[in-house]
Amino acid sequence: MSLESSLGVLRPWSEQDDQAEAIRRMLETRPEGCAELAEILATARRIDPSDDESWYREWMQCADALGAAARDAVRNGRPELAIRKWSGAVHCYEAAACPFSGSQPRQAVVLSRMRDCAREFLRCADPQGEVVTIPWRADYQLEAYFLPARGERGGAPTVICIGEPGRRKEPSLFKLAAHAERHGLALLVVDLLGSGPDCRFEEIVGSRDLESAIASVTDYVTGRDDVDEDRIAILADDWSSSFVARGIALDPRYAAAVCDAGLWDIHERVFLSRRQAARERGRVPIASDGLAARQIMCPLLVNVPERGWLRADIATRLVAQIKREHPDITLKIVSSQCADSRDADVFVFDWIANRLASPPQSSG
Repeated sequence: MSLESSLGVLRPWSEQDDQAEAIRRMLETRPEGCAELAEILATARRIDPSDDESWYREWMQCADALGAAARDAVRNGRPELAIRKWSGAVHCYEAAACPFSGSQPRQAVVLSRMRDCAREFLRCADPQGEVVTIPWRADYQLEAYFLPARGERGGAPTVICIGEPGRRKEPSLFKLAAHAERHGLALLVVDLLGSGPDCRFEEIVGSRDLESAIASVTDYVTGRDDVDEDRIAILADDWSSSFVARGIALDPRYAAAVCDAGLWDIHERVFLSRRQAARERGRVPIASDGLAARQIMCPLLVNVPERGWLRADIATRLVAQIKREHPDITLKIVSSQCADSRDADVFVFDWIANRLASPPQSSG
């Protein structure tokens, strides 16, 4: 089923951005199984836009049903089917948590059930994964999921996937676990939503040193005996800031990084300058507007959506400018076609595995 043929479910939400974005995300990161996609599309069509309770109710019912199907699959010795069902459930729970129905009690229920799906998956994984807590601030720990590399003795090359502020880690766990396993990589997936049952992220989201969490995560990973501290890559999940780029600037511990290289910060800086001074209108961003990319010491991969917040031609020009000072930077323009978006994950992990295959070299 093509993405184009699925877009009809978006029409009722054309004037409600949050709901439309939630459905669009599910279509773009849809489960590989046609049955799970069919269930998600059927649920989206059942929702009554005139009923404020319909959105939450329908997505929760679909998610709960998929979660139950995953547990049945485990009992019947079908782990691959279980993973598909859990993945679909997590995407439906994420949709149910849309701000449209985002009361605090509901958010807590959704987050708890998403975590249950992840924990059940980790218990079934081979080798078995674990839930870990990572110290960050005195009163705020981070929660992460760690999947060891299969068959590795001693320290394994490892990918840290860190969610942009406000993004949940569970969808990334299901999306990336198979890619990491296929390449013999350990995987740690973490977000900034804290480790307790109640999300306190809103208390700290405006902090100026939010990116300090990245150093805390890397401290934890490098302290593990089953991780090769010389072969660690970091992957930004989604782009809603240059949070990861700022966090890894001047930190020599990464052998590779997949992030925006500071392009969001450049874009934001130019946007603000245009508003502040009439003479800046029409100004095209330049790489010198941001510092992160020039300070990052490891090889960089920049994934830019073909149709996103930053035009592909501007991103191409900015990366070309950055390349003058940081030669080992690669730009990947991700097609708007859904199949190509899934292929982009394959490209990312092939690139990471290549970079982690041997000790990192200076980027010059």
